[in-house]
Amino acid sequence: MSDRLTDQAGDRAGGRTGGRTGGRADEWARERAGDRAAQVTASGAAWLAGASPYPRSTLARWEAHPTAPGVLPCGSSFDVVNVPALFGRRMLERLWAEGPGSGPVATHRGRLLLFAAPGTAQRLPSLLTWEEWGTGTPRVHPASLPALLCHGTGDAVTVPPLVAGPGTAGPRWLVAPDTRAPWLPGPDVLLWACVRVSRSAAPSTTGYSIFPPADPGANVYDVSRRR
Repeated sequence: MSDRLTDQAGDRAGGRTGGRTGGRADEWARERAGDRAAQVTASGAAWLAGASPYPRSTLARWEAHPTAPGVLPCGSSFDVVNVPALFGRRMLERLWAEGPGSGPVATHRGRLLLFAAPGTAQRLPSLLTWEEWGTGTPRVHPASLPALLCHGTGDAVTVPPLVAGPGTAGPRWLVAPDTRAPWLPGPDVLLWACVRVSRSAAPSTTGYSIFPPADPGANVYDVSRRR
């Protein structure tokens, strides 16, 4: 299933006609993500608890304190890719507008936690390194790719509460788990999203500059040398 969805993402990224572009794509992505951003369902809570060595105790604790965040180990049910908030939101928009979508996604301390298939934390860093330098010339501009933290076997992450409490402080779900077997993106899908966002944010294509564009017909004089 992961391979099929990855192929779909690659086809759409490769210029399939009829795709959504610009602000309409961003709006559609937010709508799609918003549809799944409700509270964690009972099935979703059971899936999360399954990552714990003691799932029954974990569920009982959440039932007693539904507005309290928890801590779960990575590596068995899921890995987590931890990215800066802005870059992560752009990845999420790409995944929903042009790709196969995403698995559960949370936000915590100004970063996005993308829940991924087990094994992603081990493979994704090497794939990103290859994508940057594997052909001798970078296909992804290094300055456009922020540091990604990959949490896998031996790591643990803070997960948002099952029920959002008052206020916006603390971890919260952007795309909440709603099934006992949620689809999780693998390293290939997340690599595709990283590359798409990085290329669109490269210094030569961003357009974010305090200087006006250069006039190609203007005369240029070297004033760096004193006579």
